[in-house]
Amino acid sequence: MCDSSMERHVTTRATADSREPEGKVRRPGSSERESDFDLPIELRRQHIAAELASHGFRRVSELADGYAVSEVTIRADLSALVGRGLARRVRGGAVPSDDGMGGVERTFEQQLGDHADEKRAIARAAAGLVRPGQMVALDVGTTTTAVAQELATDASLSEVTVFTNGLTVAMELERAIPRLSVILSGGSLRPQQHSLVEPLAGVLLDRMHLDVAILGCTGVAADAGITNVNLPEAEMKRRIADAAGRLVVVADGSKLGAVSMAPVWRLDQVDLLLTGTSADPRAVEACREAGLDVEVVT
Repeated sequence: MCDSSMERHVTTRATADSREPEGKVRRPGSSERESDFDLPIELRRQHIAAELASHGFRRVSELADGYAVSEVTIRADLSALVGRGLARRVRGGAVPSDDGMGGVERTFEQQLGDHADEKRAIARAAAGLVRPGQMVALDVGTTTTAVAQELATDASLSEVTVFTNGLTVAMELERAIPRLSVILSGGSLRPQQHSLVEPLAGVLLDRMHLDVAILGCTGVAADAGITNVNLPEAEMKRRIADAAGRLVVVADGSKLGAVSMAPVWRLDQVDLLLTGTSADPRAVEACREAGLDVEVVT
C-alpha cells in the first residue's frame, strides 16, 4: 500500500472511531467524557414524547443533535411514537398527536367547568383529611385547585404547610397566609396547566417529608393504574408521592376507566381514591377488586 493510500485509510478509520455511539445523550456544553452514557431506546422515546407534549413542534435535526443520534434513528423513534398515537409527523419534524392513547391535553381554563359540582364535593372530602400542623402537597389541576380553595376557607386549620407545583393552587392559598404556609417547587413553567416541573423540584423534595399528598390525574383504570396525559407532570407526581407518608388521588368520575399516556402509579401504591357519582360503577368495582380503596363522594 502506498503512503497516500495508507494515510487515507488511517484518516477514515480515525473519523469513524471518533463518532459518538447511537443512543448517547450529549448535553449542551458537556465534554465527551461527561456525556458518555447509554440511553435505552425506549427511554429516549419517552423523553422525545415528553418534549413534544411540553413544547409542541420539534425538528428531526434538533432531536438528533440533542440525543447524539442520527436523523435516521430519530425518524424511527418518531414513527414508533406515531404508531402509539403519541405524535404526528409534519414537515421537518413532529408535533403531539391530536388523538390516540395520550389524548389532547386541554388547558386548565378549558377544564374549569367540567364536573364542577362534583369536583367541589371531592375537594371538600379531601380537605377534610388535612389536620392542623401537617405538611401537605397539592399538585396541578382543577380538582386540586378546588381543594386549595377549601383549605383556604377553613378557619379551623392552622400551621399547615402546603407544598405545590401549581401556580393556581398557590394563588388560591395566598389569602390564607400566614394561617397557612405555601412552598412553591420551582422549576420550568408549563403554561397548559400553569405548572412547574423539573429539574429544581426534586432537589427540594429530597429534603422534605410530607404527611399527605393530594394529587390529581387524567386516568384511573384497574389494568393500567393511575395515568396522566403528559410525561413531565407524571414525573412530578411520582416525586411528590415518594416524599409523602400517604397518597390520596382525587379524580372526578370521567377519569374512571380512562387511560392516558404516562403511567404514574400502580393501584397498590395509592392509599385512597376520592371520586364522584358520575363514575362508571363497573370501573369503580374493578378498581376495588384490584385492591384500591375507593370513596365515591356524594
